[in-house]
Amino acid sequence: MPTPDQQLSAEQSRQVAETIREEIARRRMSRQALAEQAKLSLSTLEKVLGGRRPFTLATTVRLEQALGVSLRKAPSAAPVAAPVNGDVAPDGLGSYVRRAVTRIEGTYLTVRPSFGDREAIYAYRTEIFWDETASCLAFREGERLDAEYSQFGEVAMPNESGFIYLVTNRHGQHRLITVCRPRNTGEMYGIITTLLAGRGSLLTPIAASIAFLPIKLVPSPTLGRISPDDANYALYREHLRRTTEEPFAMFLPG
Repeated sequence: MPTPDQQLSAEQSRQVAETIREEIARRRMSRQALAEQAKLSLSTLEKVLGGRRPFTLATTVRLEQALGVSLRKAPSAAPVAAPVNGDVAPDGLGSYVRRAVTRIEGTYLTVRPSFGDREAIYAYRTEIFWDETASCLAFREGERLDAEYSQFGEVAMPNESGFIYLVTNRHGQHRLITVCRPRNTGEMYGIITTLLAGRGSLLTPIAASIAFLPIKLVPSPTLGRISPDDANYALYREHLRRTTEEPFAMFLPG
C-alpha cells in the first residue's frame, strides 16, 4: 500500500517534471502560481522540477489536482518521448511559446526624445527575432548615430502584466524598455529607463517615452537625430505624444 511520503523513482520523477514544465509553458502560468494552487512552497516546486529532490506521492497528487491532469504513467504504458521545449521561453522571461509571439518579430523604427537636444527626436532601428540558442525572443539595435551604445538583449513577456520588456543586462548593469503589446497596426508604446552619459564618468538615470513602429509604416524613415525641419519630424512627434496622451505610459511629477 503506497504511503503519502513514498518517493517516485528517478525515471518517474524526471517524467513528471517534464510533464509539469510542458503544462506550465502551454498555459503560460508561472511556477509561483502553480505552487500556490498546489499548496506547495515555491522552493519545494523548484527543487523537484530541477531534479534536486525526488517527487513524493503526496506532492505529485497535489500537482495533479492543481493542473487537472494525470502526471503518473501506468507501468504498461508505452514510453513517451520527452517534449521538445526549444520553442518555449524560460520561466524567467514569461514561458511564452514561439508560435504565440511571431507577430512581434520584425524590424522596427524606434523613436524617443533626444537626450542631448530638447527639440530633437532620436531614431534608429530595432530588430526583434527568435533566438534559437536561448529559446526566447531577443532584440538588437542598429543604425544608431552613437553606434558604440547600441543595445541587445532578451525579451520578456509575462502573461500576467500584458506588457513586453526589452532587457539589457551587461555585468549587472541594466537598461529596460517597457512597451504595450502591439496595436492592430503593430505599433508598441512605452517607456525607456537607462543611464545618461555626461562629462567624464558621470552617469545619470533617465527615463523617456519610446515608440516602436513597424518599418513598413514609414515609407522613407529618417534615422539619427531628427530636427524639427525634417520631413518625418511631425510623424515621429505624433507617435511620442500618443505614448502619454492615450496613455500607454505615465510620468508623475516629483
